[in-house]
Amino acid sequence: MKRRKLLQYAALATGASLIPIGVNGWAFRSVAQTKNPKRLIVIFLRGGVDGLNVVVPHQEADYYESRPTIALPKPGEKGGVIDLNGQFGLNPALKDIIPLWKQGNLAFIHACGSTDSTRSHFDAQDYMETGTPGVKDTPDGWMNRLLAVLPQGEITQAVNLGDTPPRILAGERPVTHLATGKKGTSPLSLDNPRVNEAFASLYAGNDALSLAYQEGEKARQILLADLTSEMKDANKGAPLPDNFAADARRLAQLMKGDARTQLGFMALGGWDSHVNENDLLNRSLTPLGEGLAALVQELGPLYSQTAIIVFSEFGRTVRENGNKGTDHGHGNVIWVLGGSVRGGQVYGTWPGLAESELYEGRDLAITTDWRDAIAPLLTQHLQVTPDNLAHVFPGYTPQTPPNFLA
Repeated sequence: MKRRKLLQYAALATGASLIPIGVNGWAFRSVAQTKNPKRLIVIFLRGGVDGLNVVVPHQEADYYESRPTIALPKPGEKGGVIDLNGQFGLNPALKDIIPLWKQGNLAFIHACGSTDSTRSHFDAQDYMETGTPGVKDTPDGWMNRLLAVLPQGEITQAVNLGDTPPRILAGERPVTHLATGKKGTSPLSLDNPRVNEAFASLYAGNDALSLAYQEGEKARQILLADLTSEMKDANKGAPLPDNFAADARRLAQLMKGDARTQLGFMALGGWDSHVNENDLLNRSLTPLGEGLAALVQELGPLYSQTAIIVFSEFGRTVRENGNKGTDHGHGNVIWVLGGSVRGGQVYGTWPGLAESELYEGRDLAITTDWRDAIAPLLTQHLQVTPDNLAHVFPGYTPQTPPNFLA
């Protein structure tokens, strides 16, 4: 068996645990070369979360008329939304992130979304992850292309915390994949001393493939050390919080630990709310809010150098359906958190929910391209040049972005 094939086989054998090699033999560079301390975390809500019941336009009569059973009550009423600015209110299940809003480092961009009008989960997610709306044959993800234009040098420059490699990180640049929950630190076949020694001997040379393996294994050991220490500190005899909060803390540990991870990605499923939407949102938003608060807390001082973005492939219909739910829609809300975020505001041009303003007579219209919402995080936060932004988002013509960064 050829060495490259053997190494690829070893990577597949690791399953959803840490994969200690890059793609296509790309070698890692030394940490000492790194000059950019900024971090970016992307959280993708798969299934099309209903932004109108997350950041609620509680002053819109059309909102209540269109949703007679699932509209959330006004601020001050029983079960009412938490008022944000007199026009919008936050779903009360997200009460744990209200301190971030009050501190001025949490913002929302409403009526935001993709320029492609598909209501297919699969196509919409692909377009969001490749960064090329309407183009199905894009081979790589925009976060992997972002890696190519960032200052190189991190041993584990990008980490996916999830059980399957996402398309957003697919590409030529090396990415580490870490399973969620306890699976993330489960032993691999490479942890068997005899297997490890065999691979170490096989890839002890100075060629590119051997160096990629050596650096990848080094990265994995650093990650495992960080995670083992974090898990011990977090327990203190008490049960861990729900899965997302625990995984969010792990991701924060990788961001601030010896691994010095610069980009992080997590995906959370279960947001397709065709039936009993409010029950679903209560179950899902509560741990999401708790997890985001845990992520910020665990980042500690590094939060000031970190930007976090939360988004979904599309929104939902303005009108509820006959099952106390909503169907696939268009416009949505994007969340932005971070030390440099000019928070405490809802950004974007609000088109309203009057029938004449709805997209195709049924959905919240989009007034901000989601790439316009993300671009400032790349150009201002990560210092990506305009030419390199065109590499990250090919075919994209920047418009006036929301001015949410200080």
